[in-house]
Amino acid sequence: MSEALRVLIAPDCFGDSLTAVEAAEAIADGWARGRPADELTLAPQSDGGPGFVDVLASRLGERRCATTSGPLADEVNAHWVLDAASGTAYVECAQACGLALLGGPPTLRTAVDAHSRGVGQLVDAALSAGATRIVVGLGGSACTDGGRGLVDALGGVAAAAARLAPVELIAATDVEHPLLGPRGAAHVFGPQKGADPATVELLETRLTEWAATLEAATGRDVRTAPGAGAAGGLGAALLALGGRRESGAAVIADHTGLAGDVAHADVIVTGEGRFDDQSLHGKVVSALAAWAAGTPVVVLAGQVTLDDAALHAAGITAAHSITDFAGSVRLAIEDAAHQLNGLALQTAARWHAATGRE
Repeated sequence: MSEALRVLIAPDCFGDSLTAVEAAEAIADGWARGRPADELTLAPQSDGGPGFVDVLASRLGERRCATTSGPLADEVNAHWVLDAASGTAYVECAQACGLALLGGPPTLRTAVDAHSRGVGQLVDAALSAGATRIVVGLGGSACTDGGRGLVDALGGVAAAAARLAPVELIAATDVEHPLLGPRGAAHVFGPQKGADPATVELLETRLTEWAATLEAATGRDVRTAPGAGAAGGLGAALLALGGRRESGAAVIADHTGLAGDVAHADVIVTGEGRFDDQSLHGKVVSALAAWAAGTPVVVLAGQVTLDDAALHAAGITAAHSITDFAGSVRLAIEDAAHQLNGLALQTAARWHAATGRE
């Protein structure tokens, strides 16, 4: 009989298939069936993208709802969290301009037309509620407008800067990309949002012009700032308006007591929709691996594209794909919870507690 383990289950969301909370529950159920004696701690996470508000609302503060503009023409009901004790508001850009709000797959038209106005309306709601600290989770956006919509919703660059001057403004980013260039918002993320090569160049031109407008009005050049390219360049607008960048994963970790959970764990199980090179730069998985200090880290993901050498260099013990387990991408997406549950059971059943390996 294997020695019982203390297992920390701390996944991010799995794209549109599973929220972080749903993923944690699926992993926990499967692991418990594979190793029923283990002690499980569920700590769903977010890196600033979709699920940022849901994870925080489960631990602190008051969930609020505002009717805002969506990424296109329709209005949406967007949630945010107010921690009245600290005066901190937590806003998630995906609640107002997320890809999931497009009503279908992204297209060339949505790549050009999607905007961040609703995020500005959420920031406005937080200001109206008396927030003195506003944390904006960035990730999963449908837009590549550089935050122009957000700024317009707050009255323009000068008005937005004046309104936010007394506030501690934080851009909680899931990526470190700059605004412009080959690693910038348009070139890296534009194709994921429906842009073809010509549209990518159009978006790059618009972002270049917008960056010049922001610099002229605020005196801040944010073109190459790490995180400025997050959420279609929303990071650039927040930084230009006086904000500072923090890791979204670190924000969640701080407010969910993750450090204590990691220190207590014998094994850390995490995951996300697609585990690739981007996962190693500011995402939940990379943050957990950095904090693990030798504790085995296992990744269960929808798809895994990294080889063993990359896993070892990143401090990851093992990574397993739901797609490989399920036998097809379609089944992995359409039956995500059940397939993740089965993969967790399989992983747990093969785990050797004495050696910390499978």
